Amino acid sequence: MQLDPSWASRAVSPAEIAARVPSGARVFLHGAAATPTPLVDALVARRDLDAVHLYHLHTGGPASFADPDVSPRIRSVSFFVGPHLREAVAEGRADFMPVFLSDIPSLFATSLRLDVALVQVAPPDRHGMCSLGTSVDIARAAVDHAHIVLAEINDQMPRTHGNTAIPLSRIHAFVHTNRPLHAAPPIVPTEIDRAIGERVAALVEDGATLQAGIGAIPDAVLARLGNRLELGLHTEMFSDGMIPLLENGVITNTHKSVHPGRSVTSFVSGSQRLFDLVNDNPSIEFHGCDRTNDTALIRKLDKVTAINSALEIDLTGQVCADSIGSAIYSGIGGQMDFLRGAALSRGGKPIIALPSTAGGGRYSRICAQLKPGAGVVTTRGHVHWVVTEYGARNLHGMTLRERGEALISIAHPDVRGELHREFIAQRHYS
Repeated sequence: MQLDPSWASRAVSPAEIAARVPSGARVFLHGAAATPTPLVDALVARRDLDAVHLYHLHTGGPASFADPDVSPRIRSVSFFVGPHLREAVAEGRADFMPVFLSDIPSLFATSLRLDVALVQVAPPDRHGMCSLGTSVDIARAAVDHAHIVLAEINDQMPRTHGNTAIPLSRIHAFVHTNRPLHAAPPIVPTEIDRAIGERVAALVEDGATLQAGIGAIPDAVLARLGNRLELGLHTEMFSDGMIPLLENGVITNTHKSVHPGRSVTSFVSGSQRLFDLVNDNPSIEFHGCDRTNDTALIRKLDKVTAINSALEIDLTGQVCADSIGSAIYSGIGGQMDFLRGAALSRGGKPIIALPSTAGGGRYSRICAQLKPGAGVVTTRGHVHWVVTEYGARNLHGMTLRERGEALISIAHPDVRGELHREFIAQRHYS
């Protein structure tokens, strides 16, 4: 059955889309490169709205919904706080919901029922199927469970493979655009990032299955894996750092027991080159994060090497990755999903990689105690490898005393003496 080619004639204006959102609605907002900015701006322009709650991961482009004069009408609720929302969350104008990324889809199916989903999709194919494109993550569950689906159909949204399809008939109204996606700026690694990347890369074996997020350290690791053989990719997201490994045949997915021969992700964030790579590429599959981040699935893969970062870690191994003290900086995301999955994987390596200091060297990220109010994302029972520019230590199976000594040994040399004194006083060691 062929799609009626006149589908584009049914497009409406952004204002008409926004008019379909009622006051009091629970609204999902597509994130990262897929943020439907024309729909967001039209929604923000409505002055008659009241008590709308906007649920989302980090979003791309300008976040007009986070402006101070908007929050009385539209309240942002972040599952992962991006740079545009940190100030609003800190000031109480927006909210943060701590939850494992893998658990969010089930929220949409149960207790957090959505009234509306605002998404950006690729144009329908001849079968009438649109694609969620660069971000499937929690958007898959949102469009499956929301009462109303409103979309930006963008000619430049890549058509991706995997569980990305949405029938055009599922979309209640749409705007039709032709604009570039929100690209993420390139990150230039520092000398410290490169040193950490070297140490982490040394832990990656041939045939390993990678999970690595966005940032200078993951990119520094990936840049040093060009001589590895037959790596796999199963991750919640990836950025431009993966491109050379995919294009040069380093990632083959040969040894994967789940989705063999195919790279798996839930979203991508990066440049136009990355968007071009995933467009109509059957070797890269996008799935909801309840699948990509499912610990029961991850553990079936051998040699899962999960590379994640942190803001600080205490001398017992408690990892804070979502806040600086009580100030929310990001979110729980998929760190615990993948660290636990990697720990259960045969030959797997859960890795926390972080610079030894912050603030231009003024603050040690390895500390005797976490800052007051800091959130523990990865518990001391879940942590394994910890890597800084000064070394790599596997804390799994170590006592509290052994952990403290191991972490002090990879802290910045200038703070090791003070850390040792605090460690002795805190634990009553002699």
